[in-house]
Formats: sequence, C-alpha cells, structure tokens
Amino acid sequence: MESHDCYSATHEYPHPFFHEMKLTRTQRIRGVILGSILFPLRVTLAAFFFIVMWPLARLQLLGLSKEERSRPVTGWRRWFFYPIVCLLSRAVFFSLGFFWVKVKGRRADLKEAPVMVVAPHSSFLDMVVLCQTQLATVVSRSENASLPVIGALLDFNQAVLVSRKDPESRKRAVSQLTERLTSNGHWPQMLMFPEGTTTNGSALIKFKPGAFLAGVPVQPVLLRYPNNLDTVRWTYKGTTWTEVLWHTTSQFYTNMTIEFLPVYNPSQEEKNDPNLYADNVQRLMAKALGVPATDYVMEGRFPVSKLGGLSLPVELESPPREALSLLYRNGLGASDVEAALERIIDRCHSRVQEAKASAEELHTLLGLSDTETAIKICALFSKDETVDLRQIYLSIASISGFFSFKSVLHTAFSLFDNEGTGSLSAQELSHLMGAMLGVPQHNTDELYAEAFSHGQLTEENLLRVLTTHLTYQRLVNEYLQPKEVGCRLPFTAVANGKSVNNNGNMKHNGNGSLHYNKKFE
Repeated sequence: MESHDCYSATHEYPHPFFHEMKLTRTQRIRGVILGSILFPLRVTLAAFFFIVMWPLARLQLLGLSKEERSRPVTGWRRWFFYPIVCLLSRAVFFSLGFFWVKVKGRRADLKEAPVMVVAPHSSFLDMVVLCQTQLATVVSRSENASLPVIGALLDFNQAVLVSRKDPESRKRAVSQLTERLTSNGHWPQMLMFPEGTTTNGSALIKFKPGAFLAGVPVQPVLLRYPNNLDTVRWTYKGTTWTEVLWHTTSQFYTNMTIEFLPVYNPSQEEKNDPNLYADNVQRLMAKALGVPATDYVMEGRFPVSKLGGLSLPVELESPPREALSLLYRNGLGASDVEAALERIIDRCHSRVQEAKASAEELHTLLGLSDTETAIKICALFSKDETVDLRQIYLSIASISGFFSFKSVLHTAFSLFDNEGTGSLSAQELSHLMGAMLGVPQHNTDELYAEAFSHGQLTEENLLRVLTTHLTYQRLVNEYLQPKEVGCRLPFTAVANGKSVNNNGNMKHNGNGSLHYNKKFE
C-alpha cells in the first residue's frame, strides 16, 4: 500500500523541534570504531565523577533544618563544598570530550544582572555552561528531585523546583523566583533557559516570561557548538538522547563557545510587561546568533506556533494530521474515513452529555483492523484511556477536505453550545477551538473579543471573524485545509494530469496549487 506520510517522503521538518543527525558512511564506520572504545571509557569516567559528587552534595546540607535550607547556603559550607563540586562538574564534561570551552565577553556580577538567560537550548549537554557561571542556581522540574545523584545536585544547587502539571506549584515557583531575583544580592545569580525546551538551533522559539517577571536586568548568554558534525542536539523528534551521548563521546573532542553579551537593562514599559521584555531579549539574542526569532513554543506535549492568541500545532506534528495519517496507513480509504467520521458525529449527537469514548469504542467507530491504531489516536488527544469524540471528529473533519469549513463550524457550535442559547461563553469558545485545532487552547480572549457583539458570541459572528479577520482568516486558509498531494490525503491520478481525492471535492488549478471547491459554503 502506498504511504501517505510526509515524514517518509522528505525527512525534513520546517520547524525548530526536529533534528536528525545525518552521517556519511565513513562517519558511521568511524563512529562505531571510536565509539566502541571512547563511549564506555568516557561514560564510566563521567559516572565516577557524578558518584563522587553525590555524597559531597548531601554533606553540604547535612544538619540544616527545612527553614535553613530555604535560605542561601553561606559560610564554610559554601566556600568548602562549592569549589570541589564545581571542579568535579567540569571533570564530568571534560571526560565526555569537552576539553576546551571558549568564553567570549565578560560575565556580569550579581549586582549587575541577577539572572542570566541562555539560548539556544540544544540538549542536556548545555549544562556545561554551569561550570563557567560558578554553578549558578537553576530552575528544574520537581520530578527530577527524585532522581539518583541529580536530585542531590539540585538540592546542592538550591534549585527552584516546579511541577508543570500543578498550577499551585507554578505559582510558588514564580513567587520564589521573584523573591530571589529581587533580593539585592542575598541569593546567588540564577541561570535560566527561557525557551523552556530544546531545539535544533535553526531559530529561537518564544521565550517564556519567567526570567523577566521581576523586571530586573538580565545578561543574555549565547551557546554555540562550532563542530564539523553536530552531535549535541536532542529535540522533540529525531535523534534520541542515547544517540546524542554515543555520537558526542565518539568524537575526539567537542568544541563549545559561550558568549556573554552586555547586560540588558529593561525600560519601564518592559518592566510592566514581562512578555514584551522577553520578546525584546529574544530578538536581540536571535540577531546576535544570526537566526530568526519565532513564535514557536512547546505547550504541554506538543510544539505549537502562536496566531492571535491561538495555539496552532506545527504542521507535521498536528494531532489531527497524524491521526488521519494513521487511519490511511491502517488501510482505510477516503470513503472509509468519511463514513467513520459520520459514525462518530452520530454518536456525539445521540449522547451529548457523554462524548467520551475508550480506545476499544474508538476502534469500533473508526472501523479499524486493530486496536493498537485506536490506542495511538487516543494518545494523540488525551493523556488518559478515554478521548473526547467531539475533538476527534472536529479536528479531523476540519482538515480532511470532506466537509466545508462552514459546515464543520456549525457542527462544532451545536456541540459546544451547552445551554442551547445560540451563543457561546468564553470557556465554551476555548473548548470549541481546542477541539477544532486538536490541542488545548489557553488564550482565546482576543478571538472572543473580536467575535463578541451585542452581548453574544453567535455562530454567524464567529464565522465572520474566522473568515474575514486578517489574522484569523490565516487559520482557515493555511491551517484548516487539506495539505498537498502526498502529505496525508490519498489522491487518485487522472489522465489529464489533475488529481482529485476519492471524495471528489479537491482539485489542482493550472499552476499546481491546491484548491478546495467548497471552502466556506
């Protein structure tokens, strides 16, 4: 059966969240030979230095009460333990092949810049920057605190811990950050990666505002890896962390450059608006790196770009497009998918108050040959064992080409107008857009304001904004459309060189671009 998956066709991802190491045959052979010798040797050495650091990290805080641990460590505990752990940390990276780390510029002192913002964030190997910043305090996921060795080192570092799943934890972390950054030198410098995730370095993704909330000066820090072979990057998709470690340790050495830029002092406007402050620093750092500053961001489990407050999954990582691809790979034709969508919407209308379904039920509704595909589709849209059928139907129908946008929006409106008033609340609009786009929407205030008129948000007003507003019509024209031939949707070639899908509602014009015949009708 012919594949309809763009990934296998191009192996190229037009966004910063994918990196695949491309090796020549010679490089692969060289990597196997050197890696067989250097990998076990270097990893063993690094592990040894980590194990030596473990008890030292614990000893530093030994005997301190919880209250004492909430204050910065000072006195003999700091001057005795910190130099040793810093030296051992450098030994870890030296053993992994980071023999030389070139430093450009001057690191600002604590009074000049309480926080250093580092970009681009490439992988766990970026932590070598800590050795050049005297083990500056970091922010880490609270889950890491339970890891052997790593947990002890985070305690030693007195890191700010935050759980992304717990809103209260995020609030406490913000309060902690603000307190430390405005302590007038009481706490050590902090080091933060404002991108919040790793990328391939082709662009800077949108900075998170955490480092900029306190409105204090920051020092931008650039990381570069000027090597012939880029082995260090570990991203959302592509090369795995084990491959990164193997290929990096298989090199004779790995070059790294750390550049400290001049301290950035925020204006009053930037102090009042952390997002503006973050955006301006992002643009400054992107310019210095010679790469674009983008609106890409990692939200939850998916990379997205921002459009008028809405979160759009990056094109080739979109849950509905991936789900559609899975359906076709499972052997379903276009007519089978359309029939499956009809069964799902019939189920939604018959059980308005119970739109959830298990993977087994989804397997039956979709008419799949195996349950595994249904489980994979469930996982794309939900973290638990059930999935909202409204989201499955609306997100796939929106980009399938089987239905007009107007008809899909009408169905969505009827499914989310819980009170049957012909008007949506702000929360209902958020849920509707999340269902159509396939990922949760956390900021639909701007769209709500545009579509709200005379005390109501009606279907007519929402359709008008989405199809005529300069920002939101891009959503319909560029995102909620079937993609080109060969990218997900099965097409049947005809003799005159044109192509149509099995449903007959898509065609190519003379210049080869794709058009949908019933775009808004």
